[in-house]
Amino acid sequence: MPLPSPIGVTMGDPAGIGPEIITKAWRALRERSDLPFVVIGDPSCFSQAIQVGSAADAAQHFRTRLPVLSQTSPLTHPVRLGAPASENAAAVRSAIEDAVSLARTGEINAVVTAPIAKSVMYQAGFDFPGHTEFLADLTKDAPLDGPRGPLMMLSGGGLRVVLTTIHIALEDAVRAVNPERIKHVARLAYAALRRDFGIARPRLALAGLNPHAGEDGALGREEIEIINPAAAELRDEGINITDAMAPDTMFHAEARAQYDAAICHYHDQGLIPVKTLDFHGGVNTTLGLPIVRTSPDHGTAFGIAGKGQARADSLIAALKLAASIAENRTR
Repeated sequence: MPLPSPIGVTMGDPAGIGPEIITKAWRALRERSDLPFVVIGDPSCFSQAIQVGSAADAAQHFRTRLPVLSQTSPLTHPVRLGAPASENAAAVRSAIEDAVSLARTGEINAVVTAPIAKSVMYQAGFDFPGHTEFLADLTKDAPLDGPRGPLMMLSGGGLRVVLTTIHIALEDAVRAVNPERIKHVARLAYAALRRDFGIARPRLALAGLNPHAGEDGALGREEIEIINPAAAELRDEGINITDAMAPDTMFHAEARAQYDAAICHYHDQGLIPVKTLDFHGGVNTTLGLPIVRTSPDHGTAFGIAGKGQARADSLIAALKLAASIAENRTR
C-alpha cells in the first residue's frame, strides 16, 4: 500500500559517499511506487536529479528522476569528494533541520539521514555529540505517546540490539551500567517494538556484563546486584525480559529465535553480532522520537568517495525499515 507522503533523505556530508549511495538507492528502488523518497540537499551533488518545489512532488518524478528539495541554507563552498569542508557544515545542518520540520508537519513520513562527519561539524560550532542528540533536541517540544529517547537501535541479519552505554571507554561503561539506565532502555525498547515494529508482546533478552553472566558471583557481582534486580522490577511492570544471559551464548540462531531485541551494555558487545550477521545491511534506528528516523550504519567513508565503490545496501535497508515503521505508526 503506497505511503501517503515520501521519505525524506538528508544529503549528509556532500564530500562523502552520501550522494553516491543515495543515487544508487534511487536506481535500485525507483520502480517501487510504495517507497518514494525525496532528498533534502543541494541538487548539484546528485546525478539524474530534478529539483522539486515540495515533498509532495516527489512521487510523480520518482521513476524517472531523483527528486531533490533544496534546503534552507545552500552549500557555500565547492564540493571536492573526499575532502570535507567546514564551510559547508551550515548546509549539512540545515538539511537535517528542514527534514525534521517536514516530518513534524507530515509532509514526509520519515527521516533517513545520510552520514555526516562530526569532526567537520564541530569545527563549525556544532555542539551535539551526533545526529541522534541533535534530532532529539529538534523534536523535544513535540508530543510523544510513550517514553522519550533518544535510544539507538542497531539491526541487521534478523537481530535488533539496544545499548545501555554507547560511545564511552569500556572502563567507564562498566561503571555506567545501573538499574535506572537498564530500566529506561528496556521501557523504550519495549514501547518501540510495539508501536514501531508491530510486535504485540515483545520479548527482551538482557545480556550479562561479565563472562558467563557472572557465574553466580564468581566472575563479578553486577548481574546479582544490578542487572537481575532491574529485570525483576521490569517484569513486575509487565515487560517480558530475561535475567542476565551469558553474552557468548545469546546470539546464535536458536537463541535469537527466543527474543525480539537484545539489551547489551557496551558498544562492541552489541555491535559485533549485528555486523557479523549483516555487515553491509545494518541499520541505525533512533527510538523514542516523535518522528521516524533511521540511517545507514556506516560513516562518510571519505577515502572511497567519488570512486564508485560505495555500497547502498545499508541505506536501502534503512529506507525500507523507515517505511515499515511509518506504516506501523499510522495503524
